[in-house]
Amino acid sequence: MLQKYFIAVVPPEPLLSEIHDIKSAIFKNYLTKGALQSPAHITLHMPFSFEEEKETKLISCLEAFRFDGQFQIVLDDYSCFEPRVVFINVVEQDKLFELQKQLVMHVKRQLGLFNQSDDLRGFHPHITVAFRDLKKVVFYKVWDEYQAKPFKAEFTCNSFSLLKHQKDHWTVLKDFSFLAES
Repeated sequence: MLQKYFIAVVPPEPLLSEIHDIKSAIFKNYLTKGALQSPAHITLHMPFSFEEEKETKLISCLEAFRFDGQFQIVLDDYSCFEPRVVFINVVEQDKLFELQKQLVMHVKRQLGLFNQSDDLRGFHPHITVAFRDLKKVVFYKVWDEYQAKPFKAEFTCNSFSLLKHQKDHWTVLKDFSFLAES
């Protein structure tokens, strides 16, 4: 049976919970819950369908991926994709772009996953706090509230996660360190 998966960087605690609280506040104030269906994350490979019976092959492929060195991810204030998405901005970082590019190529070569390379929007790292069920009129209310709010955080990235869609939400199936074993 086909199952939905995606690959992302998930921030560590307590940052993960802090961002969840922001999503929860937006839900409470504006009744938009789309962003609550997944943990806070920076998408590296957009959602794809994969045979659940071959999940161990997918996991093995990701376990074999290596990337040279950890790096810092800096989060800086809010931004948006008007008129449907409000997000926490990820400061552009060459290592993050290189990680995304190498990971997409790895799964393309090893598993034949092509949908990410067909995305013409390009890689724009961010952490979504409101989207999907955010109606245009509500978007502008949320954006008015959050565009001037400060948000600053930083964390070390040395891993990525495979997320799986289960029932009505996404959960982390497995975390993968991309550092080469010493």
